[in-house]
Amino acid sequence: MAAKGAVATLPHVRLRIPVRLKKRALAAAVALPLVSAGAYLAARETSMFAVRAVDVSGGTPALQARVRAAAAPFLGRSLVGLDGAALERSIDALPWVVSSRYDRSFPHTLRVSIVLERPVAVLHRGRETWLVSARGRTIARIPNGKRPGLPRVWVPTSAEVSAGAFLAPDAGGTAARVLALAAVLPARVSTAALAHGELTLRLRSGLELRLGEPVDVRLKLAVARRALAVLPPGSAYLDVSLPERPVAGTNPQLSSTG
Repeated sequence: MAAKGAVATLPHVRLRIPVRLKKRALAAAVALPLVSAGAYLAARETSMFAVRAVDVSGGTPALQARVRAAAAPFLGRSLVGLDGAALERSIDALPWVVSSRYDRSFPHTLRVSIVLERPVAVLHRGRETWLVSARGRTIARIPNGKRPGLPRVWVPTSAEVSAGAFLAPDAGGTAARVLALAAVLPARVSTAALAHGELTLRLRSGLELRLGEPVDVRLKLAVARRALAVLPPGSAYLDVSLPERPVAGTNPQLSSTG
């Protein structure tokens, strides 16, 4: 009898696994990835998970219809083998869309969410008027007189403008990007112009805000915001082209750099 509290040591036992069981286990290990790969290929190539519907969130019903039209070439294709990058490129090319994301909703639905461009200006080219986004992208042509609350930007008739395209810096692109930042100002902007490399915003009050070269724009706008709060009555312009030395005056022909 073993002593109380002692631990009995069992003899070492070697289990012998039949060769046929080893072969079966090996065969199963090899077959499992093949079966998985076969199932993936079947799901990818067959109509088991074919796209039959596109569900769009974000934007107006009209824009959602355009997104579904852009995604139409992917109908009938398998959700498993979906080329998501190609889908997003086709949707992001729409003028109103900044970016898009998709999600597979098995078995047959493709869900798409979109982020919209933010209109910041109305571009005038001759008799044409275009809605322009904060990224300097032309969203759509609009009737004259529409969007009266947005600042106006004028460009030569020779400027290249088309829906969905980004404007050249000196043809409205820079002005639009600056207007997107100008929301920090306590006054609304009426027009924006880039001439001879100098950027000027005209406020609805009539004051001319001179930013100079379109560099350090955030800093210049921050300085202008503070200066506008203490601007002397009757001021015609505020020049922050040198943000460390803002200048205001009643004679619009003068400036700190003139």
